[in-house]
Amino acid sequence: MRIYLSRPHMSGKEEKLVLEAFSSNYIAPLGPHVDAFEETIADYLGEGLYCAALSSGTAALHLALKISGVSEGDEVWVSSMTFAGGVFPIIYLGATPRFFDLDPKTWCLDIEIIETELLKASSENRLPKAIIPTDLYGQSVDITSLEKLAKEFDVPLIIDSAESLGAITNDARKAGSGGDASILSFNGNKIITTSGGGMLVTKHKDWASKARFLSTQARDEAPHYQHSEIGYNYRLSNICAAIGLGQMEVLDERVRRRREVFKRYFDALSIPGIDFMPEAQGYHSTRWLTALTIDPTKLGINRNDVMKRLNEHEIESRPLWKPMHLQPIFKGSRYHGRGVDESLFEKGICLPSGSDLSLEEQDEIISHLLALFK
Repeated sequence: MRIYLSRPHMSGKEEKLVLEAFSSNYIAPLGPHVDAFEETIADYLGEGLYCAALSSGTAALHLALKISGVSEGDEVWVSSMTFAGGVFPIIYLGATPRFFDLDPKTWCLDIEIIETELLKASSENRLPKAIIPTDLYGQSVDITSLEKLAKEFDVPLIIDSAESLGAITNDARKAGSGGDASILSFNGNKIITTSGGGMLVTKHKDWASKARFLSTQARDEAPHYQHSEIGYNYRLSNICAAIGLGQMEVLDERVRRRREVFKRYFDALSIPGIDFMPEAQGYHSTRWLTALTIDPTKLGINRNDVMKRLNEHEIESRPLWKPMHLQPIFKGSRYHGRGVDESLFEKGICLPSGSDLSLEEQDEIISHLLALFK
């Protein structure tokens, strides 16, 4: 059987909760499981947070940007190495993305470059309307430092934590708890899944209320259907929320298992020419995917050679995200950096990392890689 990159991993608890939703006939969006899922996420992430359960992480980002005040003609600063869904909502609103490089020590947004450009933009009266750093491959950005910069320059901070639920920073803050808002994803390949879904997490109670309003077609309070604003069909279904509740019961166990998978790869494959994604000192990454780079000058083979060999043995792998400033649709966009993300894309690969990956499957992957490197 094919070994996949990151399969959904059910615990057995989800079925009981979904059956409850069916029995109560709360099938459509809204219902007690949606409310409970929002409360569970908020409780897990910390005090003073509010959640709105939505149909995807992209939907959550779209609403967060809209509620923060981003509109046509504005500029939004964003990590270039990210999934397209972390950038497209900027375009939905008619705004323009400006892309930023990664810090080679963390593989997360380079805060020094951001600070330098904020100082320059402030002096030129062209500050962005929002900043979106991405928690890459399960590692949280430096939430506290970014919040200080955002406050200093009075720019909304929306953290893309789609890949990092369960991660912790060096000052004990949980990924998904920072900024004016954070967004989570529960897509099928994430740490936990609702089959498809997302969450907007915010410290602003009015932002959460506004997100719920906009995500249910912005229906005004009236006995008839009345709309004073444009809304969206973005609410998470009660059935999906029931799955999410079951998954939250095993979140920390799923993170622990993925970290074990990473460690076995690291111990077996730490040879000249292979460099794994670093974990910043004091941070606790989820290791959503085991990400590493392959140096062809030292190993004699490149990333594509490795992917081809693994695929021949029915093993799925994937390059790192192609930076957005290199995408055809964003050709000519402004980019700030030294090309760290470009180099990572050229050499980087993600290996199968699911929490249900068996020891035998991982041994098979490692044996193929070692044979290829020799």
